Amino acid sequence: MPLQTQASSFAQFDLPPNLHRALEADNLVAPTPIQAAAIPVLLKGQDVIGQARTGSGKTLAFVLPLVARSDPGIRAVQALVLVPTRELAIQVASVLGPLARTRHLRHVLLHGGRSLGPEQQALKGAHVVIGTPGRTLDHLRKGNLSLDRVRLVVLDEADEMLDRGFAPDVERILAHAPDRRQTALFSATLPTWVAGIAARHVRNAITIEVDADTPAPPEIEHVVYDIESTPRLDALRALLDRRGDDAVIVFGRTKHGVKKLAQRLEGMGYPTSALQGNLSQNARERVMAGFRSGSVPILLATNVAARGLDVPDVGLVINYELPESPEWFTHRVGRTGRMGRAGLAITLLAPEDATKWRQFEKALGRRFERRRWTQHAWLPSPPRRRSPRSRAAA
Repeated sequence: MPLQTQASSFAQFDLPPNLHRALEADNLVAPTPIQAAAIPVLLKGQDVIGQARTGSGKTLAFVLPLVARSDPGIRAVQALVLVPTRELAIQVASVLGPLARTRHLRHVLLHGGRSLGPEQQALKGAHVVIGTPGRTLDHLRKGNLSLDRVRLVVLDEADEMLDRGFAPDVERILAHAPDRRQTALFSATLPTWVAGIAARHVRNAITIEVDADTPAPPEIEHVVYDIESTPRLDALRALLDRRGDDAVIVFGRTKHGVKKLAQRLEGMGYPTSALQGNLSQNARERVMAGFRSGSVPILLATNVAARGLDVPDVGLVINYELPESPEWFTHRVGRTGRMGRAGLAITLLAPEDATKWRQFEKALGRRFERRRWTQHAWLPSPPRRRSPRSRAAA
């Protein structure tokens, strides 16, 4: 979609007065490129397939039209947002909640890790549902949730939602929604296979690709170290000793490995916590609360933290182990360098990673400078502390 007619101000959008006042109160004046391109299309009721990198404002791009087009006078679910993780559901709700209240719209979160009962009660009179596929399907099957009046369905992180893991549940959920609904798909990456699957769910969709040709933003400095004889943990400790004041996310491959690594680092005196899929919901929320507040500045995580989470002042991402795909690499490093802020991504490569790394570089369309790790290896200076984020980045 051509972007030359983008709005330069939120005031140009046809939004209810209460929403304009809420944006002004939050000092949100100029939309990001994905917001400028997607909001007018969604306000017209058209379907959208939107791609923009992490931290570019995709959440607000669909939340504003969603709130504007929902009718508080209709006591039924009118909008459904499906997300892959509990954490992303909570984050979307944090953006939507204040804006929904300006129009007296009620929203409810549906995700695992807690009992169905409170969610069932909250669904009564709800206008908007934000849910993970499994829990949303549970409520549909039990008759707690009806999608008969849904006007808009949003698939956030659409490439993952349409992949093999979630796709069957997503298909079952969409079968409960009206055929003539509005559908929006948003993701940081849009692999070619997504288009074919997405075509089954959208009607005459406008495709908006804001930064598809740039795999990594210039705000992120990449450093790749070849660790040959040095134990991986020793290299990680050296990096953490130079981390500065900003928050750090260290990505590992498996739940067990991340948990074990966090325990070892904590035993060595590093302020760490682990975020992985085996945690209860309460434990996840405690981990994220500590990380967001800065009381625990080092987060060890599996890919569960690579999708959509926006945490202020993540100055450094370390790929302790390579992810499964180039797309996951993009999502991981996108946790830093958000909304024009400086960020640093460090990747550790063992000899057995060489083949996979060449595949990553080919898929990403760029070569990364590689440095040999030695006892006296150059360590990047910690990124500068940045100003607080704007909600426009959500």
